[in-house]
Amino acid sequence: MMRSRKTSLTIIIYLLLSTGAISCLIPLVWLLRSSLMSTEDMFKLPLIIFPRNLRFQNYVEVFTMVPFAKFYLNTVIVVIANIVGALISNLMIAYGLTRIEFKGRKLMFSLSIGTLMLPAYVQLIPLFLEWNWFGQINTFLPLIVPAFFGNAFFIFMLCQFLRTIPRDFDEAAFMDGANYPLIIAKIIFPLAKPAMAVVAIFQFMFTWNDFMTPLLFLNDMEKYTLAIGIRTFISTYYTPWGVLMAAATLTILPLIVLFFSAQKYFISGLTLGGIKG
Repeated sequence: MMRSRKTSLTIIIYLLLSTGAISCLIPLVWLLRSSLMSTEDMFKLPLIIFPRNLRFQNYVEVFTMVPFAKFYLNTVIVVIANIVGALISNLMIAYGLTRIEFKGRKLMFSLSIGTLMLPAYVQLIPLFLEWNWFGQINTFLPLIVPAFFGNAFFIFMLCQFLRTIPRDFDEAAFMDGANYPLIIAKIIFPLAKPAMAVVAIFQFMFTWNDFMTPLLFLNDMEKYTLAIGIRTFISTYYTPWGVLMAAATLTILPLIVLFFSAQKYFISGLTLGGIKG
């Protein structure tokens, strides 16, 4: 009787999980389906579920209608710079807050976490005025430089993870004549690779999908990132929906590849930081 109940419960759980997975996959399948159709077939009634004629021309027109390859290159440059900045700054800040004793350390940690309660949209006008004063509007610097000054969420997560690493490693390195930068590079960073992988993944997703920041600081189409570059396909009088769906498919493709290639690092990093922290 107990075994039968357990089997029934397992079946119900798997059915619920399968239903949730299918509901999440439907928008992706619909996006791929629409990217291979003409605008007329896409909205024709009765609804056409599967493309009758695969229109791969949509993917070609993505690169001919707008400088989509340039959008891709711009996004890759900004993403790589943000990942490097996030890895360096947040690890150094977290190390200082967890491994170095100094007056006001707890206050600094509390203030950094407190910034999570500050809405991002409240910062837009001050940031624009600041970068305009520096004369860096319509450049990549406003999109890249903030990543080198830390992120409260990443700092909190890395602090929780670094507390699980014994201080004996630091003391042994100090006895061998190592300094703080060498300890961070040679000891802390290798031991914190799971958490650092989570930081890199989150920063990749935040930057890749960021729409508001490029919209605020970039004016030249040649400098657009993918998030606002897709918006150029939409016109007041005509929108090539098939081409737009193809552009959206190419935009989310790196995110899908990232998920399947790095999910074990993502899960292990969250698990280690959550359980041991």
